[in-house]
Amino acid sequence: MAQAGIGVDIVEIPRMEAILQRTPSFAQRVFTDEEREYCESTSRPAAHYACRFAAREAVLKALGAGFGPGIGRKDVSVSRDARGKPCAVLSGGALTAAREAGVVEVALSLSLTSGLAVANAMAITQDDRPKPKEQAVDERARIAQSFREARVVLDELERAQDDGLFTDAASQEDATVRGDDETGSEH
Repeated sequence: MAQAGIGVDIVEIPRMEAILQRTPSFAQRVFTDEEREYCESTSRPAAHYACRFAAREAVLKALGAGFGPGIGRKDVSVSRDARGKPCAVLSGGALTAAREAGVVEVALSLSLTSGLAVANAMAITQDDRPKPKEQAVDERARIAQSFREARVVLDELERAQDDGLFTDAASQEDATVRGDDETGSEH
């Protein structure tokens, strides 16, 4: 059975800022167009780049993988859903690693302080997902249903007896058990 993996990574924002200043092509090489557009639209681009870099590392840790042969720098990226929630986007080798591990979803959380960017990722398999409530068996409900079904059977038997669906043989057996014979005479 596959299990969820957890990954956490921390990036120092001043360090990311220094990298971006020293090597302007870094953002182009490492981040997707969507990520760059988002980061550059904020008041603290370096902080948001740091968050996205931490997210890549955290996601790969959760998958039990890392950058290297087969997994490129842009194989993990961060997008935002309609509510602005960060979402991990997998492609290439990262997507292959996730599928091989049975991962169906990667939950992602990002946080910033004045000096640190933190990412937490959880790789979730189908076995890890909560089961819908209707699938959860309530023992009391199961027993109650069993009693209802038994009551239906007993009611049907009672109706059949009232309707005379049982043969006289059953009545004769009752009489024999009581000691009566068919003629009504005593011995």
